Amino acid sequence: MLRTYEFLLHPLRATDVQLDYDAVISSRAELLLSSGGTWPKEGFTLEEDLPDLERHEREHRERVAFTYTVMNPAETECLGCLYMNPLERLLGHDAGSDMYLSDSTAYVSFWVRSTRLADHLDRRLLTAVIPWFLNEWAFSHVLFFAQKREERQIRLFEEMGLRLLYSMRPRQPFLDTILAYLVEQTLVRTKLKQ
Repeated sequence: MLRTYEFLLHPLRATDVQLDYDAVISSRAELLLSSGGTWPKEGFTLEEDLPDLERHEREHRERVAFTYTVMNPAETECLGCLYMNPLERLLGHDAGSDMYLSDSTAYVSFWVRSTRLADHLDRRLLTAVIPWFLNEWAFSHVLFFAQKREERQIRLFEEMGLRLLYSMRPRQPFLDTILAYLVEQTLVRTKLKQ
């Protein structure tokens, strides 16, 4: 778990469905952009959200993937979600031997509630999670991913000092070119401490 003065991250649970659903529906336009227009579909219901949360909770328990909900400190409002996955899930095959494509590399994506974009919660979330990944997790490398069309996140990654490592065409035909930004140890010692 990660806690700051304005938010906390805890593993997403099925019991978070009401708060998660509210955040998803209020941020539908942004989520459609990041999902290639596939999720959440028009008329998406609470009942359809629940199996997604159950799957994320099961994957977390089985250590297959890790999904965190971003909550306000009182845990009365979901502010977004953060996803950590093995590269194989995105690529559709074993990641291979390249040092940045190994099984000890995590790929991360996240979103924040659309009403919190104006106050730059996404920037503060990214600032908090980078040292958390580097200090609390055992990944060799952490890559933040965004589709080419997600201009706000790409700009954020670049402003925060993440290094564009590569771009790739995902196996899912509805997704745009994905850009991978590497978190480097030096980032924690320099830019984030400013």
